[in-house]
Amino acid sequence: MRKISNVFYITIGLIVLAVGYGVLAPKSFAEQTGKIQNFVASAFGWYYLMLLSVLVIICLFLIFSPFGKIRLGKDTDKPEFSTVSWIAMLFSAGMGIGLVFYGAAEPLSHYAVMSSNGELNTPAAFKEGLRQSFFHWGIHVWAMYGFVALSLAFFQFRKGEPGLISSTLKPIFGDKMNGPWGVLVDVLAVFATAFGVATTLGFGAVQINAGLNYLFGVSIGIQSQFFIIFIVTVLFIISAWSGLSKGIQYLSNLNLVLAVALLILVVILGPTLLIFNMYSDSLGGYMANFVKMSFSTSPLNSENRQWLDAWTIFYWAWWISWAPFVSMFIARVSKGRTIREFMIGVMIAPTILCTFWFTAFGTTAIEAQKAGVKLADKATELVVFELFNTMPWGVFISIVAIILIASFFITSADSATFVLGMQSSYGSLTPPNSIKLVWGVLQSAIALILLSVNGLEALQNTIIIAALPFSFVILLMIFSLMKALSSELNLIKARRK
Repeated sequence: MRKISNVFYITIGLIVLAVGYGVLAPKSFAEQTGKIQNFVASAFGWYYLMLLSVLVIICLFLIFSPFGKIRLGKDTDKPEFSTVSWIAMLFSAGMGIGLVFYGAAEPLSHYAVMSSNGELNTPAAFKEGLRQSFFHWGIHVWAMYGFVALSLAFFQFRKGEPGLISSTLKPIFGDKMNGPWGVLVDVLAVFATAFGVATTLGFGAVQINAGLNYLFGVSIGIQSQFFIIFIVTVLFIISAWSGLSKGIQYLSNLNLVLAVALLILVVILGPTLLIFNMYSDSLGGYMANFVKMSFSTSPLNSENRQWLDAWTIFYWAWWISWAPFVSMFIARVSKGRTIREFMIGVMIAPTILCTFWFTAFGTTAIEAQKAGVKLADKATELVVFELFNTMPWGVFISIVAIILIASFFITSADSATFVLGMQSSYGSLTPPNSIKLVWGVLQSAIALILLSVNGLEALQNTIIIAALPFSFVILLMIFSLMKALSSELNLIKARRK
């Protein structure tokens, strides 16, 4: 057990306390976390908007600056994975189940339920629904993931530091990060990761259950969801056990193939010409309103502010809470790439795929709603299956979607298991299989326990609350990385002379 750090034991203790509270007093747990989450959204919404916008600016600067030539590793290192496999892993770890869960439901909600511009069921609401979906799943989130991942990859592969969040702050705090303060930073990262992935497992199980119910009449409830999570847990532990170069890489490639296949089916069987026209128009609108959306807090419009808290601020906090897990994984698979290549790949490729996905699914769903199909009245997890029911080959497409959700489910979980293993073993690039097994079982147990007491919403609130202190870590990372990159560039120039 010498390879296991104190971060493992401390985080396990905190998880037991949080889950125990949720089980013993679920109503109180939901109420208290809900109150804190609402306070964070209203008091720090402006801060989240500013932080992610600053990260976009910094990432664009790194692409075009001399820093872009620095390699994440030794100057002779080459990328471990092909570009296609690399992008597939970014896409699978960063978005996964969320695309299937919200692909049709979010644009439809902005169009027919609650709009940022106050209009519903109008052409303007149609355009706004797609534009806001682009904003929530586009450049900002990938810039944030990219920056945190870049910090981790630079210090781990270029400077030889352990693959820990605390290692990225050493240029500021020095050896203090090897003591209790470093443990605190790493515990926060592991706690957010464990709960964030457990929440996703819960949502994934609910959606798979809904799809199986819709197609085959499988009952909806904790028994079915227990069976789903059990099967998926076995599969992702096997994948995580086999390592990055086998299980996770192969599954990520499968995800990309299935996602593209599902996307092509929706484009062909849906309103094809309108999808392409809406993509061009919405992409232009997204770019034209990019700065305004990035900083808008609606201080004088309470109704619009309510929408902002429910959507944009919620998403920004959600993405920050996912940053430790997704960024650690992105960093791990990015050794050997230059900063310029890394940033362009992380920010551009997933954004293009995500925005086109929302256009295809959102446009098809809104057109079905306009034709009289009451999709907006359905539960979020059912919207996509109800949409497929309006299309030719609906059952076949739904089966493909369920397989894709399960594959995303497994990839996200085994990626997280790998990352949690790293963080619990002093940043080891090959964490012990026993630790990965413990984290795999624990993530599934958290999801199952909280599903059984209807505690997923409270769990969601918990990780959004955890995003606030971690956002301060990201702020410190900005100063730490820029300081380290400046020193590295001076060192490179001195070597050349």
